[in-house]
Amino acid sequence: MKTNKIEILAPCGGFESVVAAVRCGADAVYLGAKEFSARASAKNFDNDELLKAAEYCHERDVLVYLTVNTVIFDEELPRVKNLIINACKAHIDAIIVQSIGIAQMIKKIAPELPLHASTQMSVHNLSGAKALYEAGFKRVVLAREMTREEIKEIADNCPIELEVFVHGALCMCMSGQCYFSSIIGSRSGSRGACAQPCRLPFSVDNSKEDHALSLKDNSLVDYIKDLEEIGVASAKIEGRMKRPEYVAAAVRACKESRDTGFVTDETREYLSSVFSRTGFTDGYYKNRRGYEMFGTRQKSDVISASEKLLAKIRNIYKDEVPKIEISFEFTAEINKNPILTVSDGKNKVTIKGETVCEKAINKPLSKERCIIQLEKTGSTPYVVKHISCNLEEEVTMPLSAINKLRRECIEELSVVRKKRKDYKIFEDEANFNFEKTERFLSRKYAKTKSAKLGTAFKEFDMVFIPFDSDNDEIKGLLSKGFKIGAELPPVVFSGDGKIINRLAELKKAGIKDVYCSNIGMAYLAKQAKMKLHGGFRLNFTNTPDLLWAEEFGFEDTELSIELTLDQISKLGGKIKTGIVSYGYLPLMITRNCPAKSRNISCKECKGKSVLQDRLGKKFILKCDGYTTEILNSVPLKVFDKENVFKNLTFQTFNFTVENYVETVEKQLDFNSNLLFSENFTRGLYFRGVK
Repeated sequence: MKTNKIEILAPCGGFESVVAAVRCGADAVYLGAKEFSARASAKNFDNDELLKAAEYCHERDVLVYLTVNTVIFDEELPRVKNLIINACKAHIDAIIVQSIGIAQMIKKIAPELPLHASTQMSVHNLSGAKALYEAGFKRVVLAREMTREEIKEIADNCPIELEVFVHGALCMCMSGQCYFSSIIGSRSGSRGACAQPCRLPFSVDNSKEDHALSLKDNSLVDYIKDLEEIGVASAKIEGRMKRPEYVAAAVRACKESRDTGFVTDETREYLSSVFSRTGFTDGYYKNRRGYEMFGTRQKSDVISASEKLLAKIRNIYKDEVPKIEISFEFTAEINKNPILTVSDGKNKVTIKGETVCEKAINKPLSKERCIIQLEKTGSTPYVVKHISCNLEEEVTMPLSAINKLRRECIEELSVVRKKRKDYKIFEDEANFNFEKTERFLSRKYAKTKSAKLGTAFKEFDMVFIPFDSDNDEIKGLLSKGFKIGAELPPVVFSGDGKIINRLAELKKAGIKDVYCSNIGMAYLAKQAKMKLHGGFRLNFTNTPDLLWAEEFGFEDTELSIELTLDQISKLGGKIKTGIVSYGYLPLMITRNCPAKSRNISCKECKGKSVLQDRLGKKFILKCDGYTTEILNSVPLKVFDKENVFKNLTFQTFNFTVENYVETVEKQLDFNSNLLFSENFTRGLYFRGVK
């Protein structure tokens, strides 16, 4: 178990937030550039501003992490490369990424730059953490939905650093798995452009207008010491789009909790008043999911953040906080230039003065006077802890010369401290002239909700059935000539051992192929020597992603549903690729069911609840007892469009809602039924996302 002091990590959408975070005691900050940030609406930082922020933080012993935590398209790779190089020149301490392919690209360009896996990578189990550790990541930002015990399981069994969100907004959907905003309005959450449709009114089962997709803000501030004890490396505050006063209040609360074991009433008032949604929740961490976790931003929440209160919070961070301890050694001898050395314990700077010391005619320079002058660090982040004065008898010099020496030493020390590390940069290693294998549509896959299949499914090249299907049914299907694979669950919070055992049973039953929507499940399936088929939830959007998938051992993979057909046609690599061409796409996957917003129990619901928006559109809730998928109100349909499958090897039909498919005998009957459905969507393949 790791027991180092937990880091307090603050969000910064602009430089004022950087100042607020640092002066209130943050150990590290995370911020985004003008592009490729999952908070595109924040002010964010250009190259000069990034350098300024990094130097300010480093001078004060605060680490800086840069977010490149969006999915990336091939046409953007040269700009990503430039951003990485500029980040290295700014001496940032780590880079937070969502794309596994971009991570591999960073390792080539700047192999010494530490990699942090964004929560957008949807890592929520031990196998996922192990996969990323073996891929070269130093740290993983865990899913917000995890319980204390699930976090501890990873901390106890994997050496990767863990970062946990301890305060801030809770999305209803698991990060990296939300397509609601993109499907409805082409604004992708995985591109930092989320329109937050979840905060709009949604009701369950025709109830009165409600907010069934809006959760209270998460707050684990009172559990900082507990997180530290179980081995979490970093306590992360959400909120790069929030004001500096919010950052100050949250950092102060976390620091008090870590350093003293409690949060003062004053700080707690600041925290709750500056931003909340009818209070806070610790439901996921304490494994108490349900009605109490839901909340919205009310008028009382807004007016609580009065200008008077905000002014009080600003007063906390208006002045520099001298906390970097330094020591001086001063030497003055007659007829010689004085010498002053300053040290912060790691760095040492020595400067020789321009003025030659003289023999005193009346009053020589005293040790006491030297100390008084050298202690004057003014509005710098330094506090003097020790001064050694080596003065020859009867020596003297102007006090202004001592002051000048002090200023020059501190300035030079600051220059040294601002420069953390010179990263070795290999620009030529990022080559975007990818080898491309011409792909032709030759296969049809299907995914079903059960192992009860009509004869028509024999015509598919692979049918992925639920991984927990009955073993005898599996054997029966295989004996009848069906080509069967198993779909592993997209979310498994703990119990890797159960998955490992089930994979062994599937192999024994005759299944060799598995559909994997999560890196953790792919890791376990690879260990079990199964054939891996990637799902669209892996969010592969660029050629480096595909190169990684091929190297990892995937047989083939679906591409992200947020790619356009033009982008798909230009992807390189050799791995076989496909798209979902039919099905009710999952807009969200959540650990807290929308039905809980009405306090409906699973026993009462029986999987029959339906979500409805303010316009009357109905969304299917598909529950497995552990998580709930929110499916789109209409199915995706593109299998009938010409020229859709350029540079693709297969297409997938998702039959996860339809009941009639169990009796269909010919694939032509599928097409007939699906072609003449009136309401459908073409998805994002033609319009793309922002």
